[in-house]
Amino acid sequence: MPVVEVINLEGKAVGQVTLSDAVFAAEVNPHTLHEAVRWQLASERAGTHKVKVRSEVRGSGKKLWRQKGTGRARMGSIRSPLWRHGGTVHGPSPRDYSYRIPRKVLLGALRSALSAKFAANQLTVVEGWTLESNKTKAFRQSLGKIDQGGKKCLVVEPKGNRNLELAGRNLATLSFIEPQALRPYDVLNSDRVLVSRDVVLRLSAALEPKPRAGKD
Repeated sequence: MPVVEVINLEGKAVGQVTLSDAVFAAEVNPHTLHEAVRWQLASERAGTHKVKVRSEVRGSGKKLWRQKGTGRARMGSIRSPLWRHGGTVHGPSPRDYSYRIPRKVLLGALRSALSAKFAANQLTVVEGWTLESNKTKAFRQSLGKIDQGGKKCLVVEPKGNRNLELAGRNLATLSFIEPQALRPYDVLNSDRVLVSRDVVLRLSAALEPKPRAGKD
């Protein structure tokens, strides 16, 4: 069973916590991680790029010259894609890039991401985020005491801790996410994952694979 040291905001060890093998010491599956990251990035695409087709560009629809007898190629409209400033064919149009992946694949990728962070010693368990004030300077000093200053950190914490949210929102290297919204890409895209004791135990229990029911 993986054991993690718990530290306080002063950087001192105050205990240990035992985590689930299946969640924080699982075998890392690169293929599953790739699928989960690809799914999340596709879901975040705006999909608002657009080009104008011949019916949307500016210009008259009048036939430029008669069909025959001029020696020139026949042409029906100045808005034709063959002309400069004409419409664009086969260009991008607004679309939704999101798609679905199996929930088991997503959960398996999250276990792999957390296990990779634990194996790389990039997971820090904090006793709690009890801040006396909402001042960014004091919070930055606390991060420095736990040796996380200047790194790209991800704090996994439920909403409601007003002092924590106000103190950390001005730090460019710090981002927040709720435990239920945690995704594999969020974990992999950070240099350090910071979680409280309560949250890491909640993740350990929630991501534990459920045993399959046996047949009667």
